[in-house]
Amino acid sequence: MRKIILLLVLFLVAILIPNASFACSVLYYIDSTTGKIYAVNSEDYWLDVDAYIQIEPKSKKKFARLWYGWENFAQGGINEKGLFFDAAVTPVQERIKGYGNPKNNLGDKILANCSTVEEALMFLEKEKIALNKSHMMFGDKTGKAVVVEWVEGERKLHWIEDNKLIMTNYLLTDPEAGNFPCYRHKSIEERITEMEKSEEEINLLMVGNTFGQAVQPPRENEEGRVGGTVYTSFIDITDSKFFLSYKLSNENVIKLDLNIEFNKTKQQKIKLKE
Repeated sequence: MRKIILLLVLFLVAILIPNASFACSVLYYIDSTTGKIYAVNSEDYWLDVDAYIQIEPKSKKKFARLWYGWENFAQGGINEKGLFFDAAVTPVQERIKGYGNPKNNLGDKILANCSTVEEALMFLEKEKIALNKSHMMFGDKTGKAVVVEWVEGERKLHWIEDNKLIMTNYLLTDPEAGNFPCYRHKSIEERITEMEKSEEEINLLMVGNTFGQAVQPPRENEEGRVGGTVYTSFIDITDSKFFLSYKLSNENVIKLDLNIEFNKTKQQKIKLKE
């Protein structure tokens, strides 16, 4: 817990660059020395949204899983097999004939039924899903990770390179479509380089600190509604540890051992509140 609190302090010191409220950042990272895998996500939206963590127990046909979001829709999460996913808004693309956006809780269905990145990609094809307003990242416990996009009528896959995969709000396939250049993407890359050059032992704290300038401080729009980072999640995929900070607060940190949570038999809903 101490390490996560220190991490959040660094966040609060670093968030000096203003930006729009709806800007999300996601990182899947493999420590080349130990092979340990980490995932970090910063979810930015209206701060008055009723966000929560949902934990679903395993059954005969479905995997145990944890996801975070609101209004019965998973914005991101991880399951007992170590499959992680998250999504981020992108510039709108034309719809692909025969495919469409999900009409239900897509993230929950993927985590319930898929154990690997390849299975998740196959699931999207089976369900004829092609998002035209966002892209998705999948990463698993084997070290495979990919960002899937649907651009100009085709599915595009961007696989992990150099032990890291970063996703923000521009299309990797077509940066000129909008939201590019992205200072958050660049900042995360630069901080990863600094982290690796330090030659210190890499851990979840250090990986999380690469998001120092990727989170969004609260900002009020002309109508008086406040947007910013709703929550930031930190996942040690290898050791099944989960942390979540609500509204960048040191006081509102949730810590979970997923090995324990995924062996429970009852559904859990953890409301995020100050």
